[in-house]
Amino acid sequence: MTSKLKEMLKEKEKPWKSQKSDFTEALRYLRGRKAGTITSLKTPWLKFDDAGAAGIEWQSTVVVGGRSGTGKTLLKDQMVRESFALNPGENIRVLDFELEMVGTKSVIREFCSITGKSYTEMLTELTNEDIAICDNYVIERLKYPIDVVEKSPTVKDFEKIIRQYMDFHSFEEAVRKTHKDESSGVITETTEKLKKYKKTIISLDHTILLKRAPGESVQEMLYHLGETLTQLKREYPVIFIILSQLNRDIEKAERMENGKQGNYVSEGDFFGSDAMLQHADLLVGMNRPAKYNITQYGPNRYVIHNKNVMAIHFLKLRNGEPRLSFFEIQPTTMTFKEIPTPIMHTPKKI
Repeated sequence: MTSKLKEMLKEKEKPWKSQKSDFTEALRYLRGRKAGTITSLKTPWLKFDDAGAAGIEWQSTVVVGGRSGTGKTLLKDQMVRESFALNPGENIRVLDFELEMVGTKSVIREFCSITGKSYTEMLTELTNEDIAICDNYVIERLKYPIDVVEKSPTVKDFEKIIRQYMDFHSFEEAVRKTHKDESSGVITETTEKLKKYKKTIISLDHTILLKRAPGESVQEMLYHLGETLTQLKREYPVIFIILSQLNRDIEKAERMENGKQGNYVSEGDFFGSDAMLQHADLLVGMNRPAKYNITQYGPNRYVIHNKNVMAIHFLKLRNGEPRLSFFEIQPTTMTFKEIPTPIMHTPKKI
């Protein structure tokens, strides 16, 4: 074995690396951002884009938490559905771990968004015109590469499926490299084929629906999931959208009183918060105040004017400050719409 080969093998065995590669990659990334060749994923909402870096950066994990009925799945579906039109030329793929809702029902909810009818109306008042609209939508929709996993995996199998998926859709790209012989000064050029991966949105609906390995507790499963997400996003150009439940603590009577700090979603409300918080780049808590008869939300007493108003708490932003934004569910189209911050209730002077 030559001394050069020995050095190469020793280098591979080291559990550390030179910081030089990080600086080189950071400069490449910044130049790409400046030139517009590297971009974030645009979402349907400016408030979401602003919470990130003009969108959600690739190699990020977005964790969205809310109690049942707050619209987590609607939010995720709209984000995924509109990503193709909002990010032209990105050649995005989607792998959706749809573990909660039957695929057929999920598609019918999509049809609601284009016909303007509610889910019940789609099942009971469908017209020939509605069918034609859906037919045309399907023709266009199937052009987009979205794949679905419906069988609940363990975290280990979750990782295995993603690696298999990324490899299956990988491709080779020819890259020219310049080499300089230090002793002779001779410069040569070679062409190498490098394995490349397609940008992929991977969504999981919900964390608690993953199977636990034998002897694994729920908390341990969530820790393993968080570690797996972080490892995978280091290796692949992916964005994870992970849906999570909130603890029942948010439904305590004292947290439903008007104008209390307890109205707000906090990091500790997330199920298994310690396990997921440290691995999230963007942590989003969703609350539907009217569901709990809250008409003056939080200490600022924001006036909640209807049952479809949604408070979105951006609790952790990797590169920004936490904030509160308001949205409204459009029931007929099964979509989210940004709305201005509600007015604050001002008590009448006696």
